[in-house]
Amino acid sequence: MNAVQIRSAERALSAGTWLIVCGAMLYSILTVTPLMAKHTPAAWDWTAPILPLVVDAAVVIVVRLDAVLARLGGHGGRWPIALRWMTGGMTLALNIADSALKKDLVGMAVHAVAPLLLIVTAETSLAYRRAITAALAALDARQHAEQIEREQAAARKREAEDRRAREEREHAALLAREQREHEAKLLREQAEREAAARREEAERTAARERAEREARERREREREQQQQERERLEREAAERRETERRQREERAARERAALLAGGPVNEKVAEDLARRIVHAAFHEGLPVRSAADLCGWSIGWVSTRYQELRDAKITPALEGVSA
Repeated sequence: MNAVQIRSAERALSAGTWLIVCGAMLYSILTVTPLMAKHTPAAWDWTAPILPLVVDAAVVIVVRLDAVLARLGGHGGRWPIALRWMTGGMTLALNIADSALKKDLVGMAVHAVAPLLLIVTAETSLAYRRAITAALAALDARQHAEQIEREQAAARKREAEDRRAREEREHAALLAREQREHEAKLLREQAEREAAARREEAERTAARERAEREARERREREREQQQQERERLEREAAERRETERRQREERAARERAALLAGGPVNEKVAEDLARRIVHAAFHEGLPVRSAADLCGWSIGWVSTRYQELRDAKITPALEGVSA
């Protein structure tokens, strides 16, 4: 059972207790008032309900304060017990007095039900409340212990994480130190190799100088031959580039003519085809409106494409000037 269920039971106990107390008070007032009226001077008949009301008020005080003390886990001592039993005894005596004076045993038994039920209910509810308070205290203690255990587990987890992080840092430091030692070793080996390479280079330089003196005249002759061959290859490459350029221009002109040969359209063509038509119209020097009629797109869109093409022509020119 959890705290919610315990408090629900406590509320049910309180509701039942107060229902019995209120019922017993009402029954006691209705029963005792006629008795008090018989034993009170006629001029003071109106005071007849006061005594049962005072006694029942004492019962209410006892029940209420016992509930508070039980909820707090306290004990009022002997006086609350005396008041509880005294008020219960007074209520019982007042309720059965009229029947007792008439020697009516059945009436005494009937009128004793409500006071006895009130007395037993007060004692029982007090015991129940103390038990509920103890149960709540035990539940709180258990929850507190569980909270402490969770906190300790979290602390142990943090310690383990800190220890793992410290081990990782130490391992990383060890790896860094080994890496530095390895790099220092590589630098020493590199210095040794460079020294050996310099010696070998000096030897090769001496041999190369000798070979260069012997091969200089031969290279001069070969240079002249290579120069002639290079000039011939450059002329051929220039001729090929010129031929390819003319072929590209012819293909581009044919493509532009094919794109512009369709005439005006009533609907938009695909954007890729529209861009090619605008490109062809721009190179052919057609106005923006004519290009818009050919592709079906708006004049604003075609004007934007024309401006992009102008910018594209200006940019290479500026780059050439900068170079």
